[in-house]
Amino acid sequence: MIRFILVALFVFIFLICSIPILIVEYFIGKVNMDVKNRSSLAIVNWAFRVCLFISGVKVTVIGEENVPKDEAVLYVGNHRSYFDILITYVRVPRPTGYVAKKEMLRYPLLRDWMRYLHCLFLDRSDLKQGMKTIMEGIEKVKSGISICIFPEGTRNKINDTFLPFHDGSFKIADKAGCAIVPMTLNNTAGVFEDHLPKIKKAHVVLEYGKPIYMNEMTREEKKGVSSKVQEIIKETYFKNKELV
Repeated sequence: MIRFILVALFVFIFLICSIPILIVEYFIGKVNMDVKNRSSLAIVNWAFRVCLFISGVKVTVIGEENVPKDEAVLYVGNHRSYFDILITYVRVPRPTGYVAKKEMLRYPLLRDWMRYLHCLFLDRSDLKQGMKTIMEGIEKVKSGISICIFPEGTRNKINDTFLPFHDGSFKIADKAGCAIVPMTLNNTAGVFEDHLPKIKKAHVVLEYGKPIYMNEMTREEKKGVSSKVQEIIKETYFKNKELV
């Protein structure tokens, strides 16, 4: 429980102490949005690294050379833990927004930082609003902001299984013409979710697959892209189980 208390305390202190930083970042954005994007990325990146350090998380990263550094991409990953966000966010080479459930909007300060980081808030019960979120994601990518999405739609609570990938998640890559970068995460639930409410030391493996460009696919291949990406992540997941 000590790690949980320390992480919760750090997050609380960070959010409170960051109020003046949020104000400064707001005015920086009025002058130079690119500077704001990168400074916000650096600040939250540091906070996440502190949380991972306190939690005792060791991460082995494979295939990081597969992530394009000079263009926005769509990251697609399996989802078992809240720590998926922390572990993947500290690796991004450029400003990146995550697709989050709309319920996150109820948390003040946290939601402000998420907005600064170009996160999108998805209403999973409203198809029309869901499509609007996808369109926002397309515009983000076109403006140079990468997007990360977990197409299972929620955290999967059963080890070694995968929920169906929602096809709509991939429209961002199709319409924006960006690369899809598969992300495979092993043992992230071992940090927290497998033994709530305790946070325990854990070894996590994160592997990036080779980028996939939908504009190089036929119409039929595009229809099966969600299954293709899920299969890549599945194969990588079971390959990396022995590394945990």
